[in-house]
Amino acid sequence: MSHLISSLFPTTRNKTLFFMMGAGVKNLVFKNGAKMPTVGFGTWQCSDESMDASIDAALEAGYRHIDTAYLYGNEAAIGRALKRWFDSGRLKREDLFIVTKLPVVGYQPDRVEKYLKRSLNALQLKYVDLYLVHQPWGLIETGENMLPMDESGNLLHDTTIDHVALWKAMEAQVDAGRTRNIGLSNFNSRQIKRVFLSARIPPSNLQVELHVYFQQRELVAFCAALDITVCAYAPLASPTMIPAFTPFGGDVDSIPRLSPLTEPVVVKIAEKHGKTSAQVLLRHIVQRGISVIPKSSNPDKIRQNFQIFDFNLDDEDVRQLDALDRGSQCRLFSGNIHKGFVWKISTLLLQ
Repeated sequence: MSHLISSLFPTTRNKTLFFMMGAGVKNLVFKNGAKMPTVGFGTWQCSDESMDASIDAALEAGYRHIDTAYLYGNEAAIGRALKRWFDSGRLKREDLFIVTKLPVVGYQPDRVEKYLKRSLNALQLKYVDLYLVHQPWGLIETGENMLPMDESGNLLHDTTIDHVALWKAMEAQVDAGRTRNIGLSNFNSRQIKRVFLSARIPPSNLQVELHVYFQQRELVAFCAALDITVCAYAPLASPTMIPAFTPFGGDVDSIPRLSPLTEPVVVKIAEKHGKTSAQVLLRHIVQRGISVIPKSSNPDKIRQNFQIFDFNLDDEDVRQLDALDRGSQCRLFSGNIHKGFVWKISTLLLQ
């Protein structure tokens, strides 16, 4: 990884110092000066029925960063909830940082505008603050099915996708004012490098799975060298993901069963600071200069997950939490959660 960074920036000093953040730092700053709140509200698996109450609880707790995706199917519910807040005068559009993502069937350049316009219409917004390419792999568009499959249940992979051409279409959405910033999700360092070197508007953010058991240190350092901020999804190791993916028919038995909330080291540090295990786990990530987007429908947990700016983990706390990293063996979101998915496709797209 170090040779890849040095090949891009031979004179760049080590930027990992960027990742030590004080307790009160509540925003990450993009290279263009835009500010993204460090703690966002994740909405994957958040149903329409619970959305109003969840958004209310999040905004009342102080969240100003909301993360969604076209694929989640909940943009319209979020839009209705936000409109209530705007109409009441409790918030203005500029108070919020809204993130959504291009669906995997929209990766042909001529489809990007269509899907972003659909997202904006559902969200009842004129622009989003950050638009992400959801995955490095894409699927063939066959209608309104976001995960199209053949008769055998295999996903229909689009092997003609070119990340460089796709990125130019993403840049055009910034030019058109439909999004203020653009970024990537689930891309590896080689894929990021290819986009970055071709970019007129570089990626502002990378969203990836990241938690105490899978700390992604090399990838985070790589992004720092390119002035790309990082946002962690599944920061608590996503305890509800197994039932969520069971219907796809993939190898859910291969998903690691992780329990960081009950990890003895985490529990001990939480007791020391008078905090919950979740707060310690989120603080550990945020203190590295990484944004987090925890999701919950429980109002108390929603509030607690935001209350991580009034304490600091000391050096010994950090050392013990760093030692829990098990690397990629604890990756939760891998290709085999979908029947027929060939994970190597994400590498083939770069060749």
